[in-house]
Amino acid sequence: METQYSFELFPPKTEKGMEKLKGVVTELNALEPAYFSVTYGAGGSTRERTFATVDWLRGQGIDTAPHLSCIGAGREEILDILNRYRNEGIRRIVALRGDLPSGAGLGGLGEFNYANELVAFINANFPGEFHIEVAAYPEFHPQAESAWKDLDNFQRKVEAGAHGAITQYFYNADAYWRFVEDCEHRGIEIPIVPGIMPITNYVNLARFSDACGAEIPRWLCKRLEAYGEDLESIFDFGVDVVSDLCARLLDNGAPGLHFYTMNQSAAVKAIWSRLGLDGGAAGA
Repeated sequence: METQYSFELFPPKTEKGMEKLKGVVTELNALEPAYFSVTYGAGGSTRERTFATVDWLRGQGIDTAPHLSCIGAGREEILDILNRYRNEGIRRIVALRGDLPSGAGLGGLGEFNYANELVAFINANFPGEFHIEVAAYPEFHPQAESAWKDLDNFQRKVEAGAHGAITQYFYNADAYWRFVEDCEHRGIEIPIVPGIMPITNYVNLARFSDACGAEIPRWLCKRLEAYGEDLESIFDFGVDVVSDLCARLLDNGAPGLHFYTMNQSAAVKAIWSRLGLDGGAAGA
């Protein structure tokens, strides 16, 4: 299987944001990724904007993988969305539980509680029609009771019929390889693609990481803190760090890279160039 590269976008909130995104996509699509994914807000909060972004991408002939979150959704709603995507020629879905509303627990939030239920539902109603990606957490989901229970949850998604996985971002390659090794010991053989977050703003990165459970190593925190508000130096340092991480992952057999672009192109393009992928690197 060829090494596969992909880029994640989020649906813009404004017309101006959408116009900016179109320029970013034009730049990134020139790198020949396998596909672009588009996020879907908690409880379907970005549903219409996600649809609009997906529709535009498909109108440009770009392979697109919409995220689909199941918390707060009913079966008929999910069926309608999947039928819409199938009719647009979309063949890849990123199936997620989605974030719980603040203060809420599972139950009473729709007809699905976990991502494995969504994966099973897609395969039961659209057998063989969608390639299903799911989330993986090398540093473990922040709500997981233990590392082993988090692996149990991941295994359930695989057993429900997931075809591949994209990880939460990380800066410790050993965490990724240990996660892959633990999965192999359980007989899990689907490709687990590392999620890559470029570093361009330390304050934002620290906030995102605190929310999602991604660890920023102490040495990296201290170096970024030392740059203060010098965004140019943070950008250059971030390109160095993330390029090195990506190179080590690819050199040791990672099946690809999935970039969390934050709707920006500069850092991704710089890392791409540093990795020597300028000639195009679409995956199978």
